[in-house]
Amino acid sequence: MTRDDHIVFIVDDDERLREALTELLASHGMRAEAFASAGAYMAATKPDLPAGLILDVELPDMSGLELQAEIAGRDHPPIVFLTGHGDIPSSVRAIKRGAADFLTKPCGEAELMAAIGAAIARDRAERADRGALARLRHRYATLTPREREVLPLVVGGLLNKQAAAFLGISEVTLEIHRRNVMRKMAAASLADLVRIAGRLGVPPVRRTGG
Repeated sequence: MTRDDHIVFIVDDDERLREALTELLASHGMRAEAFASAGAYMAATKPDLPAGLILDVELPDMSGLELQAEIAGRDHPPIVFLTGHGDIPSSVRAIKRGAADFLTKPCGEAELMAAIGAAIARDRAERADRGALARLRHRYATLTPREREVLPLVVGGLLNKQAAAFLGISEVTLEIHRRNVMRKMAAASLADLVRIAGRLGVPPVRRTGG
């Protein structure tokens, strides 16, 4: 991990803590940007990098938990809550909503750095997964309407004869479409194509022509 391939966001209304955290992260070779409120964080233009978010619970505009709920379902950095106002219900709620960790102030350096490192690693993995899915969707978009009909039949385990009868086409034509699907989806095997269809949410068809 280098300073330029990740970033840590800090949202805390305590200026001295923001400065201390920024200096601590810098001493570990980590780039950081700090904000005094949730609104300032939300309004900022952020670099497209793997990231982690150190977030206080008590903030001047909306709480850290409210911010977590606001950005839920979006692509956002995993959150490490760092607060002096933590309690068990808050920590349980934060973790259930996907927070990477929930730490209380004062927090040991090793514990904090481990949490931030884990958050960035998680974001990096999630970004890679989203990128892979985007590539699969792009490949799927290159299929013709007929090839999209063939795909669920193939991954459903139908023989060429059965799939051809189901679509009312010849086996030779079905085989051509099947090869095109395998090539366009960059599937190395039928098992690979089944996995790809699963990632794309394409349900298999397990019916015969009769």
